Amino acid sequence: MSNPPLILIVEDNAGSLMLATVMLETEGFQVAGAGSAEEARDVLATKTPDLILMDIQLPGMDGLEFTRELKADADTAAIPVIALTAQVMPIYERAARAAGCEGFIAKPWTPEAFSREIHAFLAGIGAENE
Repeated sequence: MSNPPLILIVEDNAGSLMLATVMLETEGFQVAGAGSAEEARDVLATKTPDLILMDIQLPGMDGLEFTRELKADADTAAIPVIALTAQVMPIYERAARAAGCEGFIAKPWTPEAFSREIHAFLAGIGAENE
């Protein structure tokens, strides 16, 4: 592979976005960040990420609604989406999966678990959370 995978992080918390960006860049990934669904649309207009990390609680359109929008669009439907959320009750994971998220990472996450999940998805394995 000539270019490292591009990961789009949609996260409105600047500290969380920065931490995830630094971790992923340290592992050799390309990273694009967006603080809202609207900003993510701007990124998606010019780039096609290999993976999207989606915060569920975003200003304006929430992450679940935005994921449903992405999955309904032929241009973005195939991009895997992993939900990132502090809402860790099983009902939230079910809602994320129903919206089209292929994975679910609970905040706060450990660097090891975060890295393992990202690598698993990019390898096409998917998360084994059950």
